[in-house]
Amino acid sequence: MLDLDALRQRYLQVTGSEPEGLWFAPGRVNLIGEHTDYNDGFVLPFALERKAGIAAGRRDDDDLVLVSLELDDEVRLSLDALAPGQEGWSAYLAGVAWALREAGHQIGGANLVMSSDVPLGAGLSSSAAIECATVSALMGLYDLEIPPMDRAKLAQVAENAYVGAPTGLLDQAASTLCEAEAGLFLDCRSLETRQVPLPLAEQGLEILVLDTKTPHSHVDGEYGDRRRSCEEAAAILGVPALRDVTDLDAALAQLPDETMRRRVRHVVTENERVLEALEVAKAGELRSLAPLLDASHESMRDDYEITVPTVDLAVAQARRSGALGARMTGGGFGGCIIALIPAGEGDRIGQEIAAAFAEAGHGAPEWFSVLPAAGAGRLA
Repeated sequence: MLDLDALRQRYLQVTGSEPEGLWFAPGRVNLIGEHTDYNDGFVLPFALERKAGIAAGRRDDDDLVLVSLELDDEVRLSLDALAPGQEGWSAYLAGVAWALREAGHQIGGANLVMSSDVPLGAGLSSSAAIECATVSALMGLYDLEIPPMDRAKLAQVAENAYVGAPTGLLDQAASTLCEAEAGLFLDCRSLETRQVPLPLAEQGLEILVLDTKTPHSHVDGEYGDRRRSCEEAAAILGVPALRDVTDLDAALAQLPDETMRRRVRHVVTENERVLEALEVAKAGELRSLAPLLDASHESMRDDYEITVPTVDLAVAQARRSGALGARMTGGGFGGCIIALIPAGEGDRIGQEIAAAFAEAGHGAPEWFSVLPAAGAGRLA
């Protein structure tokens, strides 16, 4: 849980005054739909109760004073000097200010003191939470009226163009648009959204999120390689994006190598799984999500090749320990798994996964159980 008193106190320490407000944006779990977003496909995330919070206030000059509570670090930048390519944690906040100004929104200097309880590098969109909280804070300080999807797009611009991570819109849309007790169905081409009720508690269910503590980064080469491979395959197939492939077998026969065929098979079948999950959720039969989660993980492991041994062990042990279904969530190469479990079983299953990790010589994981939470807003 965020310590709001500590956030206010640090702001007071840095500036000598109380913040004008506190804003937040949550991390997210992607229930299903991995690496479909940049292929114009479908995703079904939901927001976490874990969030990034920002205590904010205006300045009389054109500087940004950025402070991280957890890192005990302070960075000062001039708005006019902001430029893509900045490194470090402060780039995620500065990039939002840059994106707002590039889009023609009038903002001045600001003091932004940040805290977050979204695990870093775990595939829960800690960066999107920071970006979307910054969007909310700067909107609030400077009375900007920006529709929710446009806020998500601005946060994505910050991540893509300023930080340099080639992610799709899924993370920022989820952090901004999600509602409590619902998933967000997002068509990544049309940007049509639909709130999908996920009454897990009513059905005696919850989602276990387990961080394998195997860090990953979207800025590294593997994520970009997968994206380029999909774009090349779409060009070969003569379609705008892999979302437009309707005959998978015929498409695979046209591709030049087995690696590309595996990549395409994952994206096409994952889109199908998202659409099936949507129908399952609409029917209210949430236990029927389980086989879709299992199939998604197998596809990410075997076709998209984005899992790692710790992730695969966690998924396998979760199933052995009584999870109904489990999969890796996030961009891959580390991070978290999710498991659909009976309510109240999270700690036991987490402990059994931890024991399997210890036996295999891996470091200890961390875990917590979740229900879908609300998207970005004002805390105080």
